[in-house]
Amino acid sequence: MFDPESYRREIEEAVSVIREQLSANPGIGIILGTGLGGLVDEMEIEKEIPYQQIPHFPVSTVESHSGKLIIGYLAGKYVIAMQGRFHYYEGYSMQQITFPVRVMRRLGVQRLLISNAAGGMNPQFRKGDLMLISDHINLLGTNPLIGQNLDELGPRFPDMSEPYAERLIDLAEEVALQQQIKVQKGVFIAVTGPSLETRAEYRFLRATGADAVGMSTVPEVIVGVHMGMEILGISVITDECFPDALKAVNVEEIIATANKTQPKLTTIMREVIRKL
Repeated sequence: MFDPESYRREIEEAVSVIREQLSANPGIGIILGTGLGGLVDEMEIEKEIPYQQIPHFPVSTVESHSGKLIIGYLAGKYVIAMQGRFHYYEGYSMQQITFPVRVMRRLGVQRLLISNAAGGMNPQFRKGDLMLISDHINLLGTNPLIGQNLDELGPRFPDMSEPYAERLIDLAEEVALQQQIKVQKGVFIAVTGPSLETRAEYRFLRATGADAVGMSTVPEVIVGVHMGMEILGISVITDECFPDALKAVNVEEIIATANKTQPKLTTIMREVIRKL
């Protein structure tokens, strides 16, 4: 059962340990998804903290999620980046999955850039495309805000009319145009996984109005909005999920596509951060 007093204490203990490693207050947070940790190569790294060294942090158990908090400079801005995230299918609670977002906000992060690997269901999308997330649908069957609300962190009923900041989407589109990178825009739908979807499920998910499907991001965004963060989400389309032409896919292929597409994602994120 969720214990709000323990949760408060755990957040503050994690914040205290990380703050000792900071030379300034990071205004920007980054969460890097499956196969997308290479953005840190662009950073002037000040500190690397393995999740195991941070009190109450979960540990990444998924292939390609290295499990480190990276602190330093990117495009002239002081940032804190999660190289590896946590998923509901790993057995973590929603509070554990979103714990790092709570911690980042308490450290001073106001803007959160999130990436993920996703299956493309929109017939206009192709493997290797980038999709700016305009909105989302939560099909995880739960919500990280269930339980007693911590009023000092955010309101009981946070407004979700603009979970992904239009200002940041416009900025990302401007950067993509300047850098001659093709981007799509669409709705992301989150499911539990870890099994990939059946043909019938893809038809159902597409009928809901979703353009891409994945197993992360939405809980982090909900908590980010709850705490007043401005959020940009970008999906890398790692496979084509068209029911009538569905092909078997494995995680290795998904990671390979993410790695191949990573330079485009890195460019957009870096240049958006530069303009913030």
